[in-house]
Amino acid sequence: MEPRSAPVSSKVPCAASLKDLIRELHRVFEADHINVEYVHELMSSYNSNPKEWQQFAKFDRHRYTRNLVDGGNGKFNLMILCWSEGQGSSIHDHADSHCFMKVLAGTLKEVRFDWPRPQDGVEAPMVKKGETELHLNTVAYINDSLGLHRVENPSHCEPAVSLHLYCPPFDECSMFDQRTGHRSKSKVTFWSKYGQRTPFVITPSQPEQYENN
Repeated sequence: MEPRSAPVSSKVPCAASLKDLIRELHRVFEADHINVEYVHELMSSYNSNPKEWQQFAKFDRHRYTRNLVDGGNGKFNLMILCWSEGQGSSIHDHADSHCFMKVLAGTLKEVRFDWPRPQDGVEAPMVKKGETELHLNTVAYINDSLGLHRVENPSHCEPAVSLHLYCPPFDECSMFDQRTGHRSKSKVTFWSKYGQRTPFVITPSQPEQYENN
């Protein structure tokens, strides 16, 4: 899937509701080539309304959750991630997918890293590129050519909720140890789908290796 193409519309995108956003995403992703700037503007145009997304916002006190909102006919996954106080992801890649992230409630911190570069086969600490605080309705974008990232809720008193769009969808990504740069594969799972809790499954070969972002 190409990151850029001719504009899909001459008008500025506007999503007055979550349903409008989903409807327009389906239209946009009918094409083989995706205009990243247009999708970014479309995601930005939606103003968070908890009444529209709270049915998908499922929290877990032990870890952040990934909650599928729309499967995008196999072209994309739209999901809501819920972050209790202090929860965060591992450092991870995006399996050659485009990732758009919009804050629906609270504040998130995104920390970006360069890809690890072992020298002479010796692992080394990962290099941080920078960090950004993302506030209500802010949209961020990343793909593997831009590096790796970790996302966390920096607050110790308020939860956070974010809307994530991945295209194309993926069910496995790589996680990285910040101290050594060591890479490990991880299955990604959904805490819920379309507002309903999904069964919790642990694979025998990787009892703890799954990633929620």
